Amino acid sequence: MATGAVPASFTGLKTRDSSLGFGKSMDFVRVCDLKRIKSGRKKISMIRNSNPGPEMVELQPASEGSPLLVPRQKYCESVHKTVRRKTRTVMVGNVALGSEHSIRVQTMTTSDTKDVAGQLNSYNIPLVADIHFAPSVALRVAECFDKIRVNPGNFADRRAQFEKLEYTEDDYQKELEHIEQVFTPLVEKCKKYGRAMRIGTNHGSLSDRIMSYYGDSPRGMVESAFEFARICRKLDFHNFVFSMKASNPVIMVQAYRLLVAEMYVQGWDYPLHLGVTEAGEGEDGRMKSAIGIGTLLQDGLGDTIRVSLTEPPEKEIDPCRRLANLGMRASTVQQGVAPFEEKHRHYFDFQRRSGQLPVQKEGEEVDYRGVLHRDGSVLMSVFLRSVEGNHPLSPFLAPELLYKSLAAKLVVGMPFKDLATVDSILLRELPPVEDNDARLALKRLIDISMGVIVPLSEQLTKPLPNAMVLVNLKELSTGAHKLLPEGTRLVVSARGDEPYEELEILKDIDATMILHDLPFTEDKIGRVHAARRLFEFLSDNALNFPVIHHIQFPNAIHRDDLVIGAGTNAGALLVDGLGDGLQNENTKTEYVSCPSCGRTLFDLQDISAEIREKTSHLPGVSIAIMGCIVNGPGEMADADFGYVGVLLERLTYMLERYCILPFFEIHTVVKRGIAMEGATDALIQLIKDHGRWVDPPAEE
Repeated sequence: MATGAVPASFTGLKTRDSSLGFGKSMDFVRVCDLKRIKSGRKKISMIRNSNPGPEMVELQPASEGSPLLVPRQKYCESVHKTVRRKTRTVMVGNVALGSEHSIRVQTMTTSDTKDVAGQLNSYNIPLVADIHFAPSVALRVAECFDKIRVNPGNFADRRAQFEKLEYTEDDYQKELEHIEQVFTPLVEKCKKYGRAMRIGTNHGSLSDRIMSYYGDSPRGMVESAFEFARICRKLDFHNFVFSMKASNPVIMVQAYRLLVAEMYVQGWDYPLHLGVTEAGEGEDGRMKSAIGIGTLLQDGLGDTIRVSLTEPPEKEIDPCRRLANLGMRASTVQQGVAPFEEKHRHYFDFQRRSGQLPVQKEGEEVDYRGVLHRDGSVLMSVFLRSVEGNHPLSPFLAPELLYKSLAAKLVVGMPFKDLATVDSILLRELPPVEDNDARLALKRLIDISMGVIVPLSEQLTKPLPNAMVLVNLKELSTGAHKLLPEGTRLVVSARGDEPYEELEILKDIDATMILHDLPFTEDKIGRVHAARRLFEFLSDNALNFPVIHHIQFPNAIHRDDLVIGAGTNAGALLVDGLGDGLQNENTKTEYVSCPSCGRTLFDLQDISAEIREKTSHLPGVSIAIMGCIVNGPGEMADADFGYVGVLLERLTYMLERYCILPFFEIHTVVKRGIAMEGATDALIQLIKDHGRWVDPPAEE
């Protein structure tokens, strides 16, 4: 991997490796300010730093072969433990934001903005005005609100039309001059009145100008925000924070990381407001928010957070606090592992590490190829009482109920796999050898290529034919697994923080998969950091075992803590492409829906609930439900189907993603003017028209 060093003030690249020079006409993606020049047939990006930071900055490609240059190993303070990034203090009314203070929480009111009493409601809480399309309104509210949020995508630019625009350097510079002209009065007023500002980029509302020049990408999001930040700095205004929101947690995480990486280059220390926009409702919304926000908190990034739910705004505060507590706890004790060198993880561009799926071996009596799935595996813990139909404590009265709990299809009482069926189960205790009914239920699962994983001690004392055996590193080192019949499939449990000499035994083992399993009782060992260390060891030694994230929680844990904890600990790895599956998760329809806010033009919660009720059986289908046109069409980019509310009591947009071009999602409006009472049926018909509909299972 080529690397290079760049001086703090430069007009081109000075490198230690000629492969980064202009001589080979390579394309480089912007890190700070860029100016495009032509060399022969190819466009080359020339970097110039207008705000000098450190004297020398070392850069490297984001990943092998990537054109994106990023600061070497520097998007957070530490990759092996949670160390909170040092930021300046920004005052929002009487509330201080920054690394010297607790992580703050916030929500968004849904009351009519003309209802002053309803807005204030006797609370002494700083108020934020969220401004879109209206610089003149921003100037007025800066006189009375504590913080002004500006959206760089639509504050001075026109509303996005998803058009490809061509710019010369002079044209682009004129656009920047226009932005400065429009934005400067607001900055000066915020300085005058002591207001704070959030420069809040949204992936769904980038301007056509930004998307045409930088692409619909995290890089475009960062550059959009930096245009406004440079104006603030030029006017000596520093009481502002950044946000980089998207409905896709992967894009959101990449945008924040790239933003911070560039701030390290510039020597900036502005705080971060974290959020996943249009997260949805219920467990889905909390999980998606935890994946994005929790990932960044694990890296010590984030000073205030907002969980955007399709629920009443007061419902957002509790998950916000749970996430904030998680982040503060991790950074206070600096959860992590011993330092290790990280060379293989992709911080800024998603590249999935895919473990080798099981292949069938000669002489095996059953088909093991289905115990994992190429698109991500789902494992589930099953307790003994679940398979013993006659057990007095069993919640299952018959094996058929076990099969249904695993989402297996039943034909004349016999299980069969389909898309939503669990791939493998973990059974901590085997039924007695004489319990023929329970063992037959397990045999039928094995026969349909579902993995049944049992501990080594259980398999040695009560062997179940063709079960996969769970062993830990110490059991492997003692050779106890050699007591098993030759050819037994092994599943290895590893913490990730073991001494390297213990991990070395993995080089001599033919494992079907690895379960990354760190006990929840560990307070100072970071699960995310331990997993990163494990993946790094596997990559260093060319070991391509599939890795399953096995996350356990105490029995008495609050349901929201379980959802947020799982989303944070598994999501922080999956957004980097690390992992081949999860323990105890089920495939289901994904929903992208707006948070509750004053811009919503219909009863979003009722509509979302109605759509969820009628479509939740569609695995792999993503549906967007948007309340307004600010972010709606843009945030639908990752959804398969959806609609946007524009006029009161009517839905005028229904959009479907039908084609992807580089950096752009192309949308087609397929129907307008849909009455509220017929909107859900029209959405279902659209799904049917495009061959994505399946009838829900019949009630039995």
